[in-house]
Formats: sequence, C-alpha cells, structure tokens
Amino acid sequence: MESKFVNESRVVRTSRVFPNDINNHNTLFGGKLMSDVDMIASISATRHSRKGCVTASTDSVDFLNPITPDDSVSFISFVSWTGTSSMEVFVKIIAENLLTGERKIAATAFLTFVALDEFGKPTKVPQVIPQTKEEIKLHETGKDRAAKRKEHRIKSKELASFITTDKPWE
Repeated sequence: MESKFVNESRVVRTSRVFPNDINNHNTLFGGKLMSDVDMIASISATRHSRKGCVTASTDSVDFLNPITPDDSVSFISFVSWTGTSSMEVFVKIIAENLLTGERKIAATAFLTFVALDEFGKPTKVPQVIPQTKEEIKLHETGKDRAAKRKEHRIKSKELASFITTDKPWE
C-alpha cells in the first residue's frame, strides 16, 4: 500500500459565527465547535484512506481562546499519524477578528478514525508522509499519543465493566 503526503488529506473550512451559535457568554458554543471538528476530521480520514471511516475517539479538544461573533472560524484538518487501520487526525481552529484581522489559535483537537472494509471490519490504511515543520512535529509525537490512547482505551473498558445499565427509576 502506497504512502500519502499529509497534504493529500488536508481540509479547510471557514465560517462565520451567528447568533444561534453563541452561548450565554457571547462566545461560540463548545458543542458546536466539537461537532464541526468531527465533521471536518471525518473528511480528512476518508480522503486519506478512501474507505468508509468511523470516529473511534475524540482524543482531545483544547479550547485556548474564545471565539466571538466578530470572528470567522477556520478549521484546518489533516491526518497526522497512522497505525494499521487507524488514523490520527489533527484539527486546528483559527479565529480571525473580521474587523481587525487579528488571528489566534482558538482550539486544537486530535481525533482517531478507523477505516472499514465493505464488511464493516477494520482495514489497512496508507502510511502518512509529513513535509512541513508542523506536520513533522505532529508525526514525530504521534506514536506517543497512540500509546496513551491505547492505555486510555483499556482503562475505559475496565471502568465500563463496573457501570450499570440499570434503569434509574427502578
């Protein structure tokens, strides 16, 4: 299976912030941002693998600066690291004040997707080749994040075995 350049999975989307996207602090709803992150990351994963993909986990979403109604929001995503059937997708969210032109990193996120074959089973994905300094740094640190994800998943499954499905009203 051939490798692909990171840039081949890059997706860019810019949108405005409208009143129905705002919370009581007059900033963008975190849930709205997270939904948009998952949407754009899924495009990067599918573009890289050219297979159906599912979100395996949202590994992190770090809200760094608020996004206000004066801002546009740019989402830039790409596959930053790959395993056998899994892909780590990095998303950076840039807020640009439309009145001043000031740009800032509003949030960053890492998500993991798994490519599926026609039977819904995990299937191999191409390895990824980083080129820019940013891509290289993310790729070099990807193996460590993957190991932490694996450890976290084991602990999540252990915890899930103790959680009940009892009806709370009984």
